[in-house]
Amino acid sequence: MDDPQRLWSQKARGLVPYVPGEQPKSGRPVKLNTNENPYPPSPRVLEAIREAADAGMRLYPDPDARQLREAVARFYGLSPEMVFPGNGSDEVLAHAFCAFFTPGRPFLFADVTYSFYPVYASLYDLSCQIIPLGEDFSLHLEDYPAPNGGVVIANPNAPTGRAISAAGIEAFLERSRDSLVLVDEAYVDFGAESVAPLVRHHPNLLVVQTLSKSRSLAGLRVGFALGNPSLITALDRVKNSFNSYPLDRLAIAGAVAALDDREYFDTTCRRIIESRERLRQGLESLGFEVLPSRANFLFARHSRVPAREIASGLRAREIIVRHFNRPRIDNFLRITVGSDPDCNALLSALATLPDISGAGGSP
Repeated sequence: MDDPQRLWSQKARGLVPYVPGEQPKSGRPVKLNTNENPYPPSPRVLEAIREAADAGMRLYPDPDARQLREAVARFYGLSPEMVFPGNGSDEVLAHAFCAFFTPGRPFLFADVTYSFYPVYASLYDLSCQIIPLGEDFSLHLEDYPAPNGGVVIANPNAPTGRAISAAGIEAFLERSRDSLVLVDEAYVDFGAESVAPLVRHHPNLLVVQTLSKSRSLAGLRVGFALGNPSLITALDRVKNSFNSYPLDRLAIAGAVAALDDREYFDTTCRRIIESRERLRQGLESLGFEVLPSRANFLFARHSRVPAREIASGLRAREIIVRHFNRPRIDNFLRITVGSDPDCNALLSALATLPDISGAGGSP
């Protein structure tokens, strides 16, 4: 066959897939490009995974991941029937787009936000309406019309790191009662207000979170949604039409242990927030404008040096940050808050780059 791509469906030909952050295959770079937690998982997580790796691996895992639903419910003071677990929050989001948004009735999201949202819209043939952020990259829910076909809000937003208040989201829920409001809280544990408690009183609210960031489990792939039991039932219907066993035994065991170890969770989140503020100060001393962040990353641009040049210069020094070649943000870098040694290495490397070293004091 001359052209195997002739076998592709029209849908596959038209997809523009999400591009994940680079995962280097060799060397030991300072990796500040994918918002991974610089600290290891709780020791209780590793012990739980070791205990679960027994002869029972020959059996399928619990298709409902009941233990995980119960652990999430304990953490948030909800019932297990208000919890939907999935293979990472990306899978949970994908199922939500399928379950709640309808072709021909546009759902809304920001112009600068998580770039998987338009991918899902294309995959499911959904209509969407893009709402521009403000000039300072803040999100204004008064710009979102109601009625609508649904709304997706990343809070804190990615890649900007900016957050909006729970009170602002609740006010929007009141005027958008006839459509789903999905709040993606992947980074909420680093200083933003979660709207998880609001699911008890707002049946049109779905909150999606992940264990990848604040609980150091990016390699385990566990996420979940919180919402009215009717919403959870819809997600279960989609999941069971796609993959009845999205979470394996080890993932369930590790996730339960992570949720139950609140002290470790609180300690690592606090350390990252403290490191974020030190990193922000260091970047500003080198001439960067840094957006206010409630995430485990900073979004910054330099007053004189293009972001692409900075990213290239850092890569030559074995430091990787994320540059997005997209409208409005092509001169910004998204920089993960790493360990203090990694953040110091970044600041030291920046101070050696041409046109930056003279912009301010040394870090």
